[in-house]
Amino acid sequence: MLKIKKINEMYGMRVFTDNGDYFGDIEEAVLSSNKVYGWRVKATKNSSLTKVLGGAKGVIVPHQFVKAIGDVVVISKAAIPSYEEDESVI
Repeated sequence: MLKIKKINEMYGMRVFTDNGDYFGDIEEAVLSSNKVYGWRVKATKNSSLTKVLGGAKGVIVPHQFVKAIGDVVVISKAAIPSYEEDESVI
């Protein structure tokens, strides 16, 4: 049975990766042509997103990376931004 959620019910919802890591909280929906394009996820204090982004406030996760929506949102680990330090710069 398909359950429908309203967008305003999504705000503040916790986001986890498919590995079970806490990613952040949904802050806003990004709409394009009356469809959900993505979700703006806020980096919170204990989230893995804070460790990756450093000082940034959050990221936009395209809706195609969302695997499940229920009590929490589950996203694909492919949505996690990768950060590689340039070792040649000291």
